[in-house]
Amino acid sequence: METVTTDSPRNVHIDMGARKPNARPSGEPVFEVADLAVYYGPFRAIRDVSMSIAQHQITALIGPSGCGKTTMLRCFNRMNDLIETARVEGSVRYHGADLYDKRVDPVEVRRRIGMVFQKPNPFPKSIYDNIAFGPKVAGFKGDLDDVVEESLQKAALWDEVRNRLKESAMGLSGGQQQRLCIARCIAVRPDVILMDEPCSALDPIATGRIEDLMQNLKDEFTIVVVTHNMQQAARVSDMTAFFTAEVNEEQDRRTGVLVEYDKTEQMFTNPSDERTENYVTGRFG
Repeated sequence: METVTTDSPRNVHIDMGARKPNARPSGEPVFEVADLAVYYGPFRAIRDVSMSIAQHQITALIGPSGCGKTTMLRCFNRMNDLIETARVEGSVRYHGADLYDKRVDPVEVRRRIGMVFQKPNPFPKSIYDNIAFGPKVAGFKGDLDDVVEESLQKAALWDEVRNRLKESAMGLSGGQQQRLCIARCIAVRPDVILMDEPCSALDPIATGRIEDLMQNLKDEFTIVVVTHNMQQAARVSDMTAFFTAEVNEEQDRRTGVLVEYDKTEQMFTNPSDERTENYVTGRFG
């Protein structure tokens, strides 16, 4: 049996031998991950991750800092390719196709699988040009006005900015900027939206708007979100994956491992692994 050291302040040692297999969500799979490991040079950031993510659901990745949640998220649209020392092993299949096949164009991957980052990052352009930028680059030949309006409508921002489209996006509030970034992502008509702690820099009112928006968007998009906010994960997600970290104290390194993956209600009311229960109840993390 294997013993794992979590990054609990108390350095808890828990046996992994009786771990329950991860659940499969209902619905058509968008991503199927098998035996995934990610390295940065010789350092292994995550290991042995296997999970399936279903279409038109919100999947939350939770866990303490340093457990590989963002690294995992970046595997879904090959953002780790942009890091020179990064190496991905195992399998990530997208609608059945090998996402890391050498014949796959990573630029096309990132068009189909968009990403919204932790800190709002609007371009220093007008609101209109922020939304129109992606379609222009992709060679869109239709009516950009329609794309801008539709994207802002879907991001629940149109009514607030419809008379300000030529003004700088930098003049928007933080919550508005984040919704603008979601609208910019939507404008290129992706299949999946990845969100890396999209509300961490926002106040509770703006956070509530983003959460409501996520619920509306899942009818059209598949959403995977990294969050440190347990209440947020419980409120918005259909499935939750809990990661923790094996600690190598000699090298001061942490390797992320997937502890448990199941329906969100199950994860927060009756998790199968003691480490999950300790984390979601605030006993460590």
